[in-house]
Amino acid sequence: MVSKLQMLLLFTSAGIRHVAASRRSSVSAFAAAFLTDPKSPALVPSRGWRRMTGSSSTRFMSTDAAAAGEKTEEEMAAVKAAREAKKAEKERLKAEKAAKKAAAAAAEEASNRIEEVTYLSLAEQDSYEPMGDMSTVMSRSRSGREFVNVADIGGSESAKISPGSRVWLRGRVNSIRVKGGSCFLVLRQNSFDTIQACYFKDKQNPEQSAKMLKYLKSLTVESMIDLEGIVSPAEVRSCSVQDAELVIQRIHSVSNADAMLPFLVEDAARSEKEVEQSQNTDRPFPRLGQEIRLDHRWLDLRAPANNAIMRIQSAVCQLFRESLYSQGFVEIHTPKLIAGESESGAGVFTTDYFGTTACLAQSPQLYKQMAISADLDRVFEIGPVFRAENSHTRRHLCEFTGLDLEMAINEHYMETLEVVHKMFKHIFEGLETRWARELEVIRTQYESEPVMFTEEPCVIHWPEAMEILRENGFDMGDGLGDLTGAQELALGAVVKEKYGTDFFMLDKYPSNIRPFYTMPDPADDRFSNSYDMFIRGQEICSGAQRCHDPELVTQIIEKKGIEMGDGLKTYIESFRHGVSPHAGAGIGLERVVFLYLGLDNVRKASMFPRDPNRCTP
Repeated sequence: MVSKLQMLLLFTSAGIRHVAASRRSSVSAFAAAFLTDPKSPALVPSRGWRRMTGSSSTRFMSTDAAAAGEKTEEEMAAVKAAREAKKAEKERLKAEKAAKKAAAAAAEEASNRIEEVTYLSLAEQDSYEPMGDMSTVMSRSRSGREFVNVADIGGSESAKISPGSRVWLRGRVNSIRVKGGSCFLVLRQNSFDTIQACYFKDKQNPEQSAKMLKYLKSLTVESMIDLEGIVSPAEVRSCSVQDAELVIQRIHSVSNADAMLPFLVEDAARSEKEVEQSQNTDRPFPRLGQEIRLDHRWLDLRAPANNAIMRIQSAVCQLFRESLYSQGFVEIHTPKLIAGESESGAGVFTTDYFGTTACLAQSPQLYKQMAISADLDRVFEIGPVFRAENSHTRRHLCEFTGLDLEMAINEHYMETLEVVHKMFKHIFEGLETRWARELEVIRTQYESEPVMFTEEPCVIHWPEAMEILRENGFDMGDGLGDLTGAQELALGAVVKEKYGTDFFMLDKYPSNIRPFYTMPDPADDRFSNSYDMFIRGQEICSGAQRCHDPELVTQIIEKKGIEMGDGLKTYIESFRHGVSPHAGAGIGLERVVFLYLGLDNVRKASMFPRDPNRCTP
């Protein structure tokens, strides 16, 4: 067991630091008490001893604790209060510092914030920030700004808008690059007019320059912007304007494009050849499929070539009208909701019409002919045509635009072929001369050559066509069947080689493959006074002399097993009241454009195509 003396030595050696030399009497008293009576209350440890030993059960208290400097409860409370006050002051100073920092950050943010601009008047322009999104255009005012076309800007003094001019333009952000204290932006108008615009940091106004560069960096490709700039001479090979650029003075986004688009217009504008050649490089170009293009057709049509195709489509309609107006035709507009089929053998869309069934017109055929009976001797129409045919080919659509014409003839349907040939010559020549720029843009992405044609109609008769095809290895049987696509292409190749033309006509088709309203050949009723027209070996037009004799057309309808509905009854009745002999033709607009431009699919020639798998967008 540990003796009392050993315990005393243990206590002393453990480091009771607070027992100083001045308190040796207290230690002696403590030792004496311990040796006399170990259980004495005087041996309860002090608070300092408790802290030193970790003991929480036994208390040692010196009899002269007060003399040793122990604090009273009031003193301890005061110390605690002082400590808390110091802490509170520290927290207050911290909060004050944070508030100042936040206020400074808010002030800096406010100074750098780019607010929307409501541009009301050119006279008040100096009061507007030179950058920032434009408030939504809601016809608030006419500001007095005059917007110009990119195509009118040039780097020479002879240009319509020459160097030194200060101009406003609206267009799309075709591309943008901000680096350091500079920005280069390409603005695009009308799909294929482009000009470079640039901005450089102004050392005299660094804060304003920083805001401008910040705003320029926020712009997204394909956003619509208003840009004011000063025309400056420059050499820019990558834009359509190659001898000038714009020095940006003001810029405002009118409509922001999403930062992530389904695809880039730049990718949609590449030729198949360019894409194919890139596939074995480190940076292959993406190959955009037809479906993603058609799903976002508005974006696809921003590609220069695709946009130009729509302009060529418009041009074909314009030239069609010009030619026919010059030849004495009148434009008409026929119903598209009809009581029955207008084309036998063609699928028809039906709809409820107040409790009865109506059809979407497969052509304006019956009404064109009734217009002749109404003494409108030469008529044409440009309008929609609907065909419920479940065809999934590259040249068929369920809805297309028909270019239709009908005219009274004196003796022979060749009168009509001459009118149509003259009309197509006007279209072909007009496209190559008046729309040369659009064709140039298209042919950079889709290669093709101008259509070759003859001065007078090139008409191939059915027997000659059968002979040509047999010579080229086709089994034509009895020669009374329709031509396949392969046979049409082969015939077109031979005709071009033999007659030097991409555009020709084929007449005298077998009667059994033509509609009921076709006039039979007077020499052999197995054939008919009908014709098709071809570009590059593919059909673009179908026509015929019409059967205007009411009794004969009734016989043909019965022979073909067609039900005589109310629509056909009124059609035949118009002949019973007297009608001129007549002939006509129906042309597919999209197919003309598709074949003239040498495209690989008719959907490229349709703005929003409709086929068995697509009814949107």
